[in-house]
This record gives sequence, C-alpha cells and structure tokens, in this order.
Amino acid sequence: MPSLGRLTLLLGGCIVLGIGVALLLTADLGSDGYSTLVNGIALSFGLPFVVANLVVGVVFVALAAARKVYPGIGTVVQVALVGATVSVGLELLSTPDGWPARIALLVAAFPVLAVGIAAYLGSRTGAGPAEAAGLAWDPPVPFKWSYSAVQGGGALVGWLLGATIGAGTIAVIVLLGPLVDLAARMLRVDVHQGPAPVDADAA
Repeated sequence: MPSLGRLTLLLGGCIVLGIGVALLLTADLGSDGYSTLVNGIALSFGLPFVVANLVVGVVFVALAAARKVYPGIGTVVQVALVGATVSVGLELLSTPDGWPARIALLVAAFPVLAVGIAAYLGSRTGAGPAEAAGLAWDPPVPFKWSYSAVQGGGALVGWLLGATIGAGTIAVIVLLGPLVDLAARMLRVDVHQGPAPVDADAA
C-alpha cells in the first residue's frame, strides 16, 4: 500500500491535471495529441468516445508494460479521477467569446498540466496511458522528448483519421514534455515508475 505522502501526490496531482485538461478544452484551441488520437479513432470507426478511449488506453498500457513500465493503482486512479475532474471543470467553465481570453486560458493550462503530471507520476504508483507510453522509451529517449513524440504521433494519426487539431495541440506537442520535466525538478520528484525509494515510502 502506498504511503500517505505518495497517495497525496497521486490524488492531488490527478485533480490538478484534471483542472489543467479542463482549461485546455475550454480554451477550444485544440486538445492534446492523445485525445486527438482517441477522437480520430472514434470518428473513423463510429465508436463512442468513451469506448475508443478505453481501447486506446488498454493498448498503450499494454505496450508500455512490454517495455517494463507496469501499471499500478495510479494508472486506474489517473484515468478515473482525471476524467471526473475534467467533467466537473467543463460544467463550471465556459469558452470565452474573445480570442485574448481563450489564449489566456490556453497559456494558463500548461503550468497546471505540467505540475499535475509531475506530481501524480512522482507518487510512483503507476502511469496513465499517455505518460506510460512516453516513459516506456526513457531510456534511451528522455521523457520530455519521448512524451512529445507520443503526443505528436497521436495528433498526426488522429488528424489523418478525421479529428481536428489546433494551436493548443501543437503547443502540447512542443511544450508539455519539457514543462513536466521542469515541474518534476522543481517538485523534486522522480517521474519514472517502479518501486519507490525506502525514504519516500516512509514519508
């Protein structure tokens, strides 16, 4: 069972991440690459978004496990709690009419997303699908770049399947990985998965 400190990181990080996703979606300037992939598959195969999301998530987690990045309680909590937080956030927020306000929302989303991802991964309890896919290739590719590659690949495939992309999608591909790396260093957490150090368990 994870320690109280690690559970706090997991739950708090997932809630913060969900808020960041809600801000990103409310800005309505393009979603992240992973969501673009899911939306493209849903559109192409006539699936409900939730079904496509489940299928893509299972595939990503399985592929990551093949690279020895195994799922854990954090994998399940991330999917459930982030989804619930996003749903609440979207009910409370509305897309502004003016471009400056929408751009401001987009800009505000990035530090929130980065802190949320770094915190929940720092709990070392398991990664969600998109992050697990990035971590699966670190090493040899540092997470800040492998995560960008996952987001970029997802956006490209999703776009080819009929989903739309926007400035926010490009920003996620270019900026989010390096920002998560910066947030992890500022929070002094290790985003890589696996058994947590003994001193972290005792926290």
